[in-house]
Amino acid sequence: MPPPADQDVLQLSALEQAAEIRRGSLGSEELVTLYLERIAERDDRLTAFVTVLRRSALRAARDWDRRRRRGEPLPVYAGVPTGIKDIDPVRGAFVRAGSRSMRWLVAPFDAGSVRRIRKGGMVLLGKTTTSELAILPVTEPDIHRPTRNPWDRERTAGGSSGGAACAVAAGLLPIAHASDGAGSIRIPAAFCHLYGFKPSRDGMPNFYAASDRVGLAATGCVAQTVRDAAAMLDVLRGLPGPDAGETSWLRRCEQPPGALRVRLVLDSPLVTVDRAIRDAAERAARTLVDLGHHVEVGPALAVGTVDEFLPLMQRLIANVPVVSRRLLQPLTAWMHREGKRLTQRQAAALLRDLSARVLEWFGDWDLLLTPTVGVLPPPVGAFDGLAPPAMFEAVARLGAFTAPFNLSGQPAASIPWGVVEGRWPFGLQVVGPPGGDLRVLQISRQVEVAAPWRHRQPT
Repeated sequence: MPPPADQDVLQLSALEQAAEIRRGSLGSEELVTLYLERIAERDDRLTAFVTVLRRSALRAARDWDRRRRRGEPLPVYAGVPTGIKDIDPVRGAFVRAGSRSMRWLVAPFDAGSVRRIRKGGMVLLGKTTTSELAILPVTEPDIHRPTRNPWDRERTAGGSSGGAACAVAAGLLPIAHASDGAGSIRIPAAFCHLYGFKPSRDGMPNFYAASDRVGLAATGCVAQTVRDAAAMLDVLRGLPGPDAGETSWLRRCEQPPGALRVRLVLDSPLVTVDRAIRDAAERAARTLVDLGHHVEVGPALAVGTVDEFLPLMQRLIANVPVVSRRLLQPLTAWMHREGKRLTQRQAAALLRDLSARVLEWFGDWDLLLTPTVGVLPPPVGAFDGLAPPAMFEAVARLGAFTAPFNLSGQPAASIPWGVVEGRWPFGLQVVGPPGGDLRVLQISRQVEVAAPWRHRQPT
């Protein structure tokens, strides 16, 4: 069978590429080479990658091609490229976490997430950019140029998983590993017109337990399709096979979720929602009604203040070992210093209190629908020059709708919904009850079929 044309190959979803590789109509080495060429051609204008692992990627791709020719059983993503956010160690590669204080740190081992991604068959093309210590919802650290949005290079790609979202949106990767401590998957997914999924606290191992001892952060991905994301999540959960049985989210994500009671929330005291996003959320609610769900408008999402959330983020940052605080950006240094004032016991008690308030507000609803971010992607450098407390207050509006569900540990996803003036994407967030990851995937897939989004691509 002849291989697909190069252009068609790079327009396939990650699962479609995996199917072509298993069929033998496409080689992993061929696919990896195409992506490496595209990275070399485009990333200088975007800064999605901090490290490109060309030699090891080609070596791994050739190995998957040999294993396929020998007829060995292949995992779900055998030979498909991905990138690793530069806070997760990859053996033999730099792990800088967006910080000058870690400029020369080389990882002697793979992170738990990376080991599972390798076991799922994926080829690591490189490390993607992050804000310093993954703290900000924009990716503009001092250690490299800002990560720019492929839809409008004057705008941010979001953060802290900005490089992951930028790479997938720009066609430099078919799918990418990401993490989320207050919206760091969902915010860049919304800004780059991608599907981004944050698992529940119980739905995924805490790969960051050494520094995130209270469980704010979650590991997930940004993808072009819901099915791609479900397969990646299976891999991260330790289910690398193409058919992981009834426990597979990929296998079950296309099952109808049944008629759900959905609460539509359009307001937050932290941000004034852009009119285009507000109108889109109302249209999405009508789509859910057409799909057989019951939707009611709920009160504003007011379950905590920035001042209450800030100490938890400061404690999270304070747990990260740094060589020299003076090499940190001012906001990161301030948070690292102030975080030492809160003990782990106090942090755990604060999280329990805030989590209980979020869950009480969520109530017995089956699903929540909100804007992912209440505003369109800000310009690069929009928060430059602000003093640390003022900067945190300013960026908090980007996480107004996302951060509460890191507190409660609920599953949440950003669904790409529209693009204003053809260049400023936005997303809508769906949130499930604790442990309701599969429900979020199922409603996401139902919406994807009813209102497809892949035809919208950056020029």
